[in-house]
This record gives sequence, C-alpha cells and structure tokens, in this order.
Amino acid sequence: MSSLAATFVRTARSLDRVWLAILLTFSVLVAGVPEQAASSLAFTLDSMLTMLPFLLLSVAAAAYVKASGAESLVARAFQGRMLPMIGAAAVLGALSPFCSCGVIPLVAALLAMGVPLPPVMAFWLASPLMDPSMFMVTAGTLGLPFAVAKTAAAVGVGLLGGLGTAFLVRSGRLRQALRPEVRQAADGRTLPSGRVAWRFWSDAARRAAFAEGALRNAKLLAKWLTLAFLLESLMVAYVPAEIVARAVGGEGVVPIVVATLVGIPAYLNGYAALPLVAGLVGQGMSPGAAMAFLVGGGVTSIPAALAVQALVRWPVFLAYLGFALGGSVTVGLTYGLIA
Repeated sequence: MSSLAATFVRTARSLDRVWLAILLTFSVLVAGVPEQAASSLAFTLDSMLTMLPFLLLSVAAAAYVKASGAESLVARAFQGRMLPMIGAAAVLGALSPFCSCGVIPLVAALLAMGVPLPPVMAFWLASPLMDPSMFMVTAGTLGLPFAVAKTAAAVGVGLLGGLGTAFLVRSGRLRQALRPEVRQAADGRTLPSGRVAWRFWSDAARRAAFAEGALRNAKLLAKWLTLAFLLESLMVAYVPAEIVARAVGGEGVVPIVVATLVGIPAYLNGYAALPLVAGLVGQGMSPGAAMAFLVGGGVTSIPAALAVQALVRWPVFLAYLGFALGGSVTVGLTYGLIA
C-alpha cells in the first residue's frame, strides 16, 4: 500500500463516521459535478448560519442547566397532569419558529434536562409544521382555509404523538429516549454537590462542566445538522417536481397515502414545498393529498429523519415516524372530506 493510501486510511479511521460521510460526499461532488459541490457547500453553510443562533442558544441553555445543577427544577416544571402538558406542548410547537432540523437542538436540551418524553414528542411533531411566518406564506400560496387547516393539523399530529407516546411509556415500551452518546454528552462530569448554583461561574468545577457539556453537545449537533443540510441540498437539486406530480395526482385514499410516503424523499423544506404543492394542486392533486404531503414531509423527510435518528434510540425513532406518518394520513383524509 502506498504511503498516500496508508495516510488516507489512517485519516478515515480517525474521523467520526458522520464527518467521514460528509467528506466523502463532497469529494464525490467535487470530482463529478463541481458546480453542485459549490452549490451544496453554499446551501449547507447558509443553512448552518441560519441555524447558528438556535444551536448556540440550546447548547448554552443545556450546559447552563447542567452546570448550575438546575436539572431537577426544569424536570419538576413539567410534572403534573400529562394531558394538559401534552396539549400545551402541541400548541406551543405549532406556534414556534423551528423547522424539522432546527428543533433538534431544543429537543436534545429538553430531554437531557429530564423533561418527560410525551410532551417533548408533541412539541417535536408539531413544531416543523407551522409558525407565524409559515402561516402567512401558506395563506398567500394555498389560501387562508388551507393555512388554518394546516395549523389545526400541526396541533392534531402533536396531540396524537404525545398521547401515543404517553401510552407507550406507561406500558413500558419506551424507556430511555436519548442515544447513549447523546446522554453521555448531556451528563458530563459529576458536580461537587446537588445544590443549585445559578451563578455557576464562581465555581471552577461548574465552569468546567459548562464548557465540557457545551462542547460535547455542539460537536454532536453540528455534525448531524451539517449532514442533514447537505442531503437536503442534493434533494433540492435532484428530485424532479414532475415525478412528484405523477406520483400524487388523483382522488381518493390512495393518493393521500402515496403523498405521505412520497413526502419522505421528495419534501424540500416548508417554504420551498409550498409553490411545489400549489403547482401540483393545479395539476390535479387533491386537497387531502396536498395536506398529507406537507404534514408528512415536514416531519419525516430524509434530512429530518436523519437528525432525529442521531438523537434518540430506535424505539423512539420508530414511534416518531409512526406517529408522523399515521397523523399525516389521518389529517389528509379528514381535510379531504371537509375541503
């Protein structure tokens, strides 16, 4: 083996598998389609810069709660009757300005703080589907009734996921939510005492815990979000809209189910999908299928699913997908009946 090849092998082995996948993807693009490599790089950097404030805020919040010892206080804030908690989380999620990937840092922080999984799942599922600016753009593109219905659908899918998760947790089918490496990043070092120290910076051990926790979470979230945005850039470039149109056209139940499933690989992002769906409706796509495509794609698209899978264990990930897909078909069928 040549020295160059041996160096490459050693470097590949030392790299994290996610960063290695990112590096290999860009290498293939540079070698084969350099113009797309430049476009994907610009798209990924722009998306990461847009996400940076949310990423830094969630990482700092999680590290602060850990370093100050306030985890138990945050967890107690979410104690009480589960049903009102789930309802509030679903409504809050539908009003929050997070996309399917952008909500990941906040969800990681909430779970690391000990917040119960059912309200987190409700927030998680509802959040990517609607926010105030998305409401205005949806109303302008597809009409006010559709925007109102999509808002109700976001809350409904959140409620379905939260209540379903509560049932699975109570029956013992869902236990630990976070993946071991994510839990390790959240746990960090043991603090000297269990007291809450809001001004943690006066204690050297707590300062070290803050820095350690922030760095671990930032590295973990940065690599997975980078890969998710890179894949999204390739989907935008290489998923033809006419293929989607042919797949989801027609009336009845089947197009709604197909639209939900097609949304997994074909969905771009909340804003880019709206003109696509408006065009598909003009080509004969039913309102129910349009709703199912927007709702299902918003939470189960490949970049979103990849980011979720990096965060939680497989049972929680499969529950997330199941609630998202089942909720999408349900709201699509419901809207198809009333539209």
